[in-house]
Amino acid sequence: MVSDAQPNPDELLGRAREGSGACLGELLEMYSNYLKLVAAVQMDERLRARFSPSDVVQETFFEAHRDFHQFRGADGRAFLAWIRRILVNNLARLVEKHLIAARRDVRREVSLSEIGAGVGQSAARIETLLADHCGSPSSQAGRNENLMILADELAELPPEYREVVVLRHLKGLPFADVAKQMERSGGAVRMLWLRAIETLRRRLKKRGVL
Repeated sequence: MVSDAQPNPDELLGRAREGSGACLGELLEMYSNYLKLVAAVQMDERLRARFSPSDVVQETFFEAHRDFHQFRGADGRAFLAWIRRILVNNLARLVEKHLIAARRDVRREVSLSEIGAGVGQSAARIETLLADHCGSPSSQAGRNENLMILADELAELPPEYREVVVLRHLKGLPFADVAKQMERSGGAVRMLWLRAIETLRRRLKKRGVL
C-alpha cells in the first residue's frame, strides 16, 4: 500500500491550464527536490560557493510561472522535460557569467550543450539508482512518480548519507575518489554507503516504492 501518494501531475497540469496558480505551484513543488538533486550534481565547488541548488531551482520556477503560457506539452512528462530545459539554461547562464570569461557566442553554445548533456546524464543516473536499488514500474508515469519520491527521500537523508550516494551514484565516482572527497578512509566510506543505501531502501519501502 502506497502512503503519502504523489499528486497526479496530469491532473495538476490540466487545472493549471484552466488558470489555477495554486495547482501550477503544487506541480512545480513536486519536482523541487529532483531538480535540486540534478543541479547539485552539475554545480562544481566554485559555483556552490556563490549559489546553492535551491537558488537555481527557485529561478527556474520563477521562469516556469512567467512563461507557462508558452508550454505546449500534453502531460506531466513533457512538463518535466520543459522545466529541465529551463534549469539547463539557468545553469549555463551561471557558468557563462561567473566561470567563463566569454566574449563569443560560441563559448556559450558549447557550455549550454555540455551542461544539457550533463543534466541528461545526471537524470539517467538517478533512474539507474532507482532501478538498481528499488526496482522500477513498467509505465512511464509510475517511473516518474518513483523518481520524485526517490529525490524527496534523498533530500531527507542525513547530509553525509546524501553526499555519499550523490558522489557514488550520481557523479559516478569510484570509492577511492569518494573517500578522498569526503576526507574519510575507504573502509569508512564503504560502511557509510551501505548504511545510506539501507536507510534509503527502508524509507522507500515505507512509501510503497519497494
